[in-house]
Amino acid sequence: MDLYDDMNFYFTPDKFVVEPNGQEKSEILVIDRITQTISVQVSKPEELINVSPQRRICGVLGSIKLLGGHYLVVASHRIFVGVINGQAIWRLAGFDILPYIPSSNHLSEGQKIQNDSYLQMLRRTLNTPDFYFSYTYDLTHSLQRLHGMPPEFLNMELFERADMRFVWNGFLLKDFQRTDCRKFSLPLILGFVSINQVNVNGNSFTWSLISRRSIYRAGTRLFCRGIDQNGNCANYVETEQIVEYLGDKVSFVQTRGSIPLFWRQTPNLRYKPPPEIVQGKDHMAAFAKHIDGQLLHYGRQVLINLIDHRGAEDSLEKAYSHAVGQLGNSAVRYEAFDFHAECRKMRWDRLNILIDRLAHEQDEFAVFHLRRDGILLSSQDGVFRTNCVDCLDRTNVVQSMLGKRSLMHTLTRLGILLKGQTIENCYALEMLFKNVWADNADLVSTQYSGTGALKTDFTRTGKRTKMGLMKDGVNSLTRYYKNNFNDGFRQDGIDLLLGNYVVQDGEGSSVPCPLKTQRGWKYLTFPSVLMFAVAMFFASSVFPQEYNTENLLFLLFWGAMVGVSTAGIFKYGKEFVDWPKLLPPPISIEA
Repeated sequence: MDLYDDMNFYFTPDKFVVEPNGQEKSEILVIDRITQTISVQVSKPEELINVSPQRRICGVLGSIKLLGGHYLVVASHRIFVGVINGQAIWRLAGFDILPYIPSSNHLSEGQKIQNDSYLQMLRRTLNTPDFYFSYTYDLTHSLQRLHGMPPEFLNMELFERADMRFVWNGFLLKDFQRTDCRKFSLPLILGFVSINQVNVNGNSFTWSLISRRSIYRAGTRLFCRGIDQNGNCANYVETEQIVEYLGDKVSFVQTRGSIPLFWRQTPNLRYKPPPEIVQGKDHMAAFAKHIDGQLLHYGRQVLINLIDHRGAEDSLEKAYSHAVGQLGNSAVRYEAFDFHAECRKMRWDRLNILIDRLAHEQDEFAVFHLRRDGILLSSQDGVFRTNCVDCLDRTNVVQSMLGKRSLMHTLTRLGILLKGQTIENCYALEMLFKNVWADNADLVSTQYSGTGALKTDFTRTGKRTKMGLMKDGVNSLTRYYKNNFNDGFRQDGIDLLLGNYVVQDGEGSSVPCPLKTQRGWKYLTFPSVLMFAVAMFFASSVFPQEYNTENLLFLLFWGAMVGVSTAGIFKYGKEFVDWPKLLPPPISIEA
């Protein structure tokens, strides 16, 4: 059932009114700003009959309760992305957060500050690139899942039938989960969508790439690792590659996700904190739940693990391998490939060793292929689940290579590529493929780590370059800063949007507000001493016209103070990290 895609928006002191534009007989959504009740009427309230709308909107994203009361979230701007299966796909380009109660006089000064922080969290999360939606196409499901649904499924509204793993405003829409509101409720996915018209050998086809991020165990890079007790993994993404040609539709699906064990990588100002397996957890129970979910949704599994087999990552590799062995499921195979060791000294051609190992299973898994006359030629009955430590950089390189192999076989099967012809023989297609997969890497990485992906020079050009190494260095330093000093606030915003944390009544007055926290004495002392010591060191080295023993002792003293204060900051590094406040991780700062 199609959703309303263009609406007039009115607001009075006591009502929000949403009117579908350009339709003679349509429903009118009315929200009471005082009682928060929602109703659907057949006509506008009388007081609005001769009133022009205050604005146009392109979707209702839901509502949320903060300290200041309820807020309505609407989509105000959109950008056309392309057409999949004959249906338009859009990217969210603007939104409004509108208070039911316009005045904040009922809040104390402290509550006003805290409410502004909640609003800032919400805005920052909704500004994350990129959210996508469609009024007619269910972006949360792959083509294969959509084809396998019963006929009555198509009569359900998009939000009701969506795969809730990938609906990022599901919590916001909870008050709109009603039959009469179903044409107003606009579900969003977060991830990446690229839709491209391609011409090869005179044959025009559509090639699309869709990445869907899961809402379960969602978060930022160092605050969200591993698995939870329900079997949900951090940074879980389903990626679907679609080819449409003269009515034929072909789909190839892959997944990625954090190593499905209880582990963490606690930020402490170190450049690369060592990963550690959490003790006292039932790893096998959670791991089994995750694998059961994978088998249910996708069929057979090849678990591709790209982490190092030595150093800090080695314990994770051994634990993962052991868990697969303990599971003893013939539908699951573990494929370990030490990416850094195999590809050292820029030998990235050695990745073909891994692809050759997977080729037989990729052929067995097949693809979803629905012929133009409605006959199902094949279904995909297994997926490659790929991970590295972050499930970003190494993972995307391998996924793009599997995607390329699938695309080449698909285009050959459809008669678009000539016999013996490869994607490398079609320069425009090859460049498009590489750039789209690199863009996918950058977007998925930005959503999780705060920066674009590393190693995308290989994805874009097929080889590692010095400029690529320099760009990776800049991105690595930016990640370091954001992961230590920005990501606590970003994690809080994600938890607020998804409803993992719900603002309580009376918060900030009768109920403590989690945003109000106290820092230890070290938080101010060590940076203050460091700044003063640096200033005095430079003053002692610049201003004296001649150096004597006293000046040299001053330099030595202040240099030592710089070293001691810097060492203190790194010794107590967890004190200076921007930790999440709404749902702080169960890690003692003093640990």
